[in-house]
Amino acid sequence: MNDWHSWAAIVVFVGAYALIISEKIHRVAAALGGAALMLAIGATDDKSAFYSEHSGVDWNVIFLLLGMMMIVGVLKKTGMFEYLAIWSVKRAKARPFRVMVMLIVITAMASALLDNVTTVLLIAPVTLLVCERLALPAAPFLIAEVLASNIGGAATLVGDPPNIIIASRAGLTFNDFLVHMAPLSAVLILVLIALCRFLFRKSFRYDEKRAAEVMALEEREAIHDPRLLVQGLVVLALVVAGFVLHPVLHYEPSVVALLGAGLLVAVSSVQTGDVLREVEWPTLAFFAGLFIMIGGLIETGVISEISKTLADAIGDNELGGSMILLSASAVLSGIVDNIPYVATMAPITSDLVTSMGGDGDHVMWWALALGADLGGNATAIGASANVVVLGIAERSRQPISFWQFTKYGLVVTTATVGLAAAYVWLRYFALA
Repeated sequence: MNDWHSWAAIVVFVGAYALIISEKIHRVAAALGGAALMLAIGATDDKSAFYSEHSGVDWNVIFLLLGMMMIVGVLKKTGMFEYLAIWSVKRAKARPFRVMVMLIVITAMASALLDNVTTVLLIAPVTLLVCERLALPAAPFLIAEVLASNIGGAATLVGDPPNIIIASRAGLTFNDFLVHMAPLSAVLILVLIALCRFLFRKSFRYDEKRAAEVMALEEREAIHDPRLLVQGLVVLALVVAGFVLHPVLHYEPSVVALLGAGLLVAVSSVQTGDVLREVEWPTLAFFAGLFIMIGGLIETGVISEISKTLADAIGDNELGGSMILLSASAVLSGIVDNIPYVATMAPITSDLVTSMGGDGDHVMWWALALGADLGGNATAIGASANVVVLGIAERSRQPISFWQFTKYGLVVTTATVGLAAAYVWLRYFALA
């Protein structure tokens, strides 16, 4: 790491990160600008950036997100999510805390099957409507939902973007995440519900008149296109089945998602252009730029040097190493968006696992995933879902400040990361 390319790559990477954190310019512009500079200074080239399995754009991640965004874009047109929101409020008898519990559970379950950014995009506007009808402050409900989306998204491979990056780098399957992450995620959702009862206790004001009006709504009227809903749910079920059957079918999740999206567009009456407009193209471009920047660090030897230093510090101490990685990931993911953090740490973790003589299904990977997913709840910029919800709240003239979110996020993150550390110790060491 002595040549000028290495130091130039570090300067470009740190500069782009600083711009992403400061939000002085849009994070997509920062990532793509950093990627362009990496190519311009020769830290990487076109072959490495676009075709290399180890230092290029991870197309499995890009196309998995693309396919799932298209499927959710179709489901959005059916009114399914509005139906679920009204249904949950009626089942909760319009009692504020019960409503929050129902929305937390729905958000967590949806985030496990879909990516959490898409879930909050669909659930948050409905939540604002429900809170308006019940004369409730929207902020506590939106904050609870985004916390639930990050915890619920940790349960599966497709639920949280960091998991997709980890799975791609470590060769982990959908079933691996179900076995290792889902049990803890389910427990942490119960912990979140208990914490919300305490944290937001002053917000649960019951207005009998408003409650009666909401109870009079007919949820079936929210379904705009029953036939499209059936088609969408069948395709979504097939896609999830494809994820689960990966060990048998040997189709990558990206292929399954694209096949599902293609099938749904082909059999439904939805226009292809309308579906593609629902895709979060800036998010995909951000990923591409990020991968190229990371590739520049890999190609210039920066990543391998960091890996060697970290591996020497941890040595063969898997317990100590996993606890360090879990806690450090939680702290850093609260400061920086957990997507770029995991993209940076994935190759380093891969080298650590190799030095310990492990394979893909190794405790270090689960420590990284848990730390990044749960740490993303710590601050308003810790995860993409957080930023999305704050934007929706601001557009609805019910803004949530950085510190308003963070004061609750820090409490939840401290509790959940502490339990995750106990889980890692118990499952992978005490009972191993």
